Amino acid sequence: MAIQDKRVQVKRWTGGQHPTRSIITRMMKKEGLRPYGWKNTPNYRYAVRSHNYDKVLYVISGSLELTLPDTNQRTIIKSGDRVDIPAGVRHGTNIGSTGVECVEAAVARSRR
Repeated sequence: MAIQDKRVQVKRWTGGQHPTRSIITRMMKKEGLRPYGWKNTPNYRYAVRSHNYDKVLYVISGSLELTLPDTNQRTIIKSGDRVDIPAGVRHGTNIGSTGVECVEAAVARSRR
């Protein structure tokens, strides 16, 4: 199922080559982001939560299911896919059956 919540954006990988950590980290740095990586074991579940910052997340390998409980939506995020989650949006994460490796960053808010 595709995410219909217009605040959360899912962008599927369309690059010609396999999405490596190096390629994705470079892309994020070009956007001015400070990415960091993490991994998790198969079938791990992160409780529903929200953050006080905008988050950008890429899956490097494996997959995860992103859930948005307030709108009863879910979608599978696979290798190379990007998710932009705005501050305050409640979301949960279920790691796929092969585990997952991700790179993510908090988006710095501009000062006015």
